[in-house]
Amino acid sequence: MKLKVLGCSGGIGGSQSRTTSFLVDDDVLIDCGTGVGDLPLEVLERIDHVFLTHSHLDHIAALPLMIDSVGERRCTPVVVHATPETIRILRAHIFNWLIWPDFSTIPDHEQPFMRFQPLGVGDRVELGDRCITVLPARHTVPAVAYRLDSGSGQLVFSGDTAYCPELVAAINACPALRHLILETAFAEEQRELAAASHHLCPSMSRTMLDEIHGTPLVHVSHLKPGVGGRIMEQLHAAGSALSVRRLEQGDVLEF
Repeated sequence: MKLKVLGCSGGIGGSQSRTTSFLVDDDVLIDCGTGVGDLPLEVLERIDHVFLTHSHLDHIAALPLMIDSVGERRCTPVVVHATPETIRILRAHIFNWLIWPDFSTIPDHEQPFMRFQPLGVGDRVELGDRCITVLPARHTVPAVAYRLDSGSGQLVFSGDTAYCPELVAAINACPALRHLILETAFAEEQRELAAASHHLCPSMSRTMLDEIHGTPLVHVSHLKPGVGGRIMEQLHAAGSALSVRRLEQGDVLEF
């Protein structure tokens, strides 16, 4: 499997600050932040599945616009995989005919442009030889992480999360983990804000990393604009047995 980073910033502000969205192979999106808007229309048309970690705007901003752009050009609906709570939020606050049309009913209920598929922690979605498994996460709204499995290698994406021992346990249960994408949104001096918003800061990330038994390459995502360099300096100063690098827009991870 191949994951391309379309966006991994914790905010906007320049062409290299696209929010969270990853293209897996050529037919799956993990989250649907502003980075999706850079894809050509013919690439957008090939996306069959969108897996959402949670309902916050920086992770779903491009979804309504993408469905609007490709709906009439496709023969099958785009399947949006999310927890029932996330689906409820999207129906109530985005696809509600006030903010955006409900594309799960357009052009009709039988052949819509978009179809919601509920999932929960522990569920597995098999896409040919590939498998995507839902892992636990802790955030201010219902949220999940994902494990991507190619059959020969695995990648875990934490989504947005606070320290989560259940996620650590799930990571340690991955026998072929090659990559871990871990959010670290705030600098250490914003530890209280990180805790209140259920994000990580460097010391919290270090706590999680110290509990991981494997040796994945750790890619740090969701850094707030303007403080990314300081966050990475603090992470490196905190020390870890694992190799830690900053995830960059345009990166391609294969596993």
